[in-house]
Amino acid sequence: MAPTAASVQAILASHKFEQQGYRSCMALLKLAGKHGVARLEAAFAKALSCTPRPSFRSIKTILTTGQDRLEVHSETKATPLSSESHGFIRGADHYGRA
Repeated sequence: MAPTAASVQAILASHKFEQQGYRSCMALLKLAGKHGVARLEAAFAKALSCTPRPSFRSIKTILTTGQDRLEVHSETKATPLSSESHGFIRGADHYGRA
């Protein structure tokens, strides 16, 4: 499913009655006119990567701060430190072992 469709469905589902979400969806259409469809689509994708239920406010914030233009970096796994990579500093004598 496209990020736009998933976000609109999440906005409509977040209200008790679907009709209460129409105003937010109309505001999203205005954002598309102001910022462009490509940026709006990127903002939806960014918002969905953070939360399963993005709101109009989160989409608007992403667009105004330019976070949609940033590249998505893949998360790098932190390598655990080992004794071979940095060595022991104090040694066994410090801890009472000989």
